[in-house]
Parts: sequence; C-alpha cells; structure tokens
Amino acid sequence: MIKIIYGAKGTGKTKKLIDAANEDVKSAKGLSVFITDNKRCMYDVNRNVRFIDVKDWAIAGEEALCGFIKGVAACNSDHEYLYLDGIARITGKGLSELAGIFYMLDKISAENDITITVTCSCDEADLPDFVKKYV
Repeated sequence: MIKIIYGAKGTGKTKKLIDAANEDVKSAKGLSVFITDNKRCMYDVNRNVRFIDVKDWAIAGEEALCGFIKGVAACNSDHEYLYLDGIARITGKGLSELAGIFYMLDKISAENDITITVTCSCDEADLPDFVKKYV
C-alpha cells in the first residue's frame, strides 16, 4: 500500500510523516525506515525507526533513489513501513516526471507487503493522476 501526504511547502507534511512513523512503530511487527535528504528531523523520529539521510550515501536522481530503495527492501525481508520525505526534492525532478518511481514503489509495496508513505509538495488538484490513485 502506498499512502500520500500532500500539501504546499510549509504545511507540515514532514511533521505528519514523522508522527505517522512514530505511531506506526508502536505496533509494528517488522522494520521501519525513514528516508529523507537532510538531518533536520533526525531526533524527532523514534529511535526504533531506521533514519537514513540519502546525502550520506551520495544518492541523487531518480534512478539512484530507485536503486537505493530496492536495496533497502532487499536487505531484509522484515520491512513493514517505509517513509519517504520529499521524493521530488531528492530526485531533483518535478512530481509529474516521477511516474516510473511510483510504479516501482507500488511494485515493491505489493510484492513485499511494505506500507510506503510519501510526501508530495503540491495541492491535491495538482497531483498527477498516477499519484492521485493513492490519496
């Protein structure tokens, strides 16, 4: 399952994502991973959620992020939750250009029973159709 947290810049998407991660980890039977591109919220995320700053791994661009997420999912079959903060910012592309990565996320989620939550910086009306289906 993929979940989307959307809204304009500064509307609290990251805070909602952190709250979801911290709430979900209380009852999670598997592993949780929080992926972002900065360390601003590192200490707000529960320590039982693996926090990953993609800059520590030189991840830049859509293909690199896809490969990284596949690697995270493949390294352990116990993943239950994956939180991805700022997908467009990390890839350096507009949200409308990311159909391929959402296809990949959907496939990883379905095949591995991982709930993936993604933040998208735009209003609901501006979400591309391939993202709207997850709202």
